[in-house]
Amino acid sequence: MANILVIATHNRKKAGEMVQILQARFPSLEVRTLADYPSAPEPEETGTTYAENAAIKSESAVLATGEWCVADDAGLEVDGLDGAPGLYSKRFGGEDLPFPEKMALILNALEGLPLASRRARFRCCVAFSAPGVLTETFEATCEGSIADGPRGKGGFGYDPIFLPDDAPGRAMAELTALDKHQISHRGKVLAMFAEALPSLTGIGNL
Repeated sequence: MANILVIATHNRKKAGEMVQILQARFPSLEVRTLADYPSAPEPEETGTTYAENAAIKSESAVLATGEWCVADDAGLEVDGLDGAPGLYSKRFGGEDLPFPEKMALILNALEGLPLASRRARFRCCVAFSAPGVLTETFEATCEGSIADGPRGKGGFGYDPIFLPDDAPGRAMAELTALDKHQISHRGKVLAMFAEALPSLTGIGNL
């Protein structure tokens, strides 16, 4: 019987990215999402760090599913905004505010500021939880800057205004999925998690 790993998110685009990355790394794993568990709750993210919020989500999913669970929490940190929106990236300007309008708030706030103020990074923390096992967390960043305006049709969230250093001249939303996974904060941290997963589960031939 296949081992099961649940991606603890109700965000379909984020889940799709994480499933694609982890299924490619572990083809023998059955990778599911919370869409497979309709009764799984959406826990309140009350943590004061990305790691705390990721752990809240992964531990809640373990209680709901009884399976190995992995969750992430991520944010965009803009130097000219003192690290905002950061931990509150999803709720920036109001939880129901569409991302094009959230991006417009950032672009307007940076208008007229020095170029150094546009330096930014995506930060992502992943938490792994399993029944009877202490939660483990991993963190990675993707350094870059904020564009003058939205570019590209790919990705999601703030991707259209983020110019990663590792893809000069292109916004995150202009990258192919494969290219994005190679350099993004989520791709980097999931690679770290994937390296550790066999030892975390005690199963060496995943």
